[in-house]
Amino acid sequence: MKNRRNLWIIVIVVIIAMIGFSAYSNYNSMVTKNEKVDEQWSNVGTAYQRRADLIPNLVNTVKGYADFESKTLTAVIEARAKATSVQVDPKNMTDADMKRFQDAQAGLSGSLSRLMVTVEQYPNLKANQNFLDLQSQLEGTENRISTERRKFNEMARDYNTFIRMFPKNIWSGMFKFDKKPYFEAAEGADKAPAVKF
Repeated sequence: MKNRRNLWIIVIVVIIAMIGFSAYSNYNSMVTKNEKVDEQWSNVGTAYQRRADLIPNLVNTVKGYADFESKTLTAVIEARAKATSVQVDPKNMTDADMKRFQDAQAGLSGSLSRLMVTVEQYPNLKANQNFLDLQSQLEGTENRISTERRKFNEMARDYNTFIRMFPKNIWSGMFKFDKKPYFEAAEGADKAPAVKF
């Protein structure tokens, strides 16, 4: 009888130890993956900030051409102000926060695109070395933004998959590790633009 009771105590202790080890190892893994997502969000922010920092130089270069459309420049300046005012905390990021951030950045991208189209009407500006350098830097920055967004989505997917798998989903719910949102393609990006000659 005593041996049987001792066996049950050992079994219970082993089960408690296994549960404790599972909680410990899964919690630490979730923290690590969460930190990687937060770090990648910082890289995304840095790329967007680089773009925002280039815009005043671009605007000043373009302003030098007296007959350039001030409405276009004003739209770029306003879009930059809006885009830089939208801040997202990676620790409490929601789908709505991500959408607000993406919308603000898309507004800035659209304004920059309209600026570049308008520049086509100014051959002297297109030949200006400062403008060409800034345009090249902006193109490189857009590529960096795309790369960092893709990496963020990969990190978020890895984290989201990890916290939703059994038995990790039990611990993630208990320790309040929430799913991270993804960057999504702009509306209409799945349709090829119509090309007319």
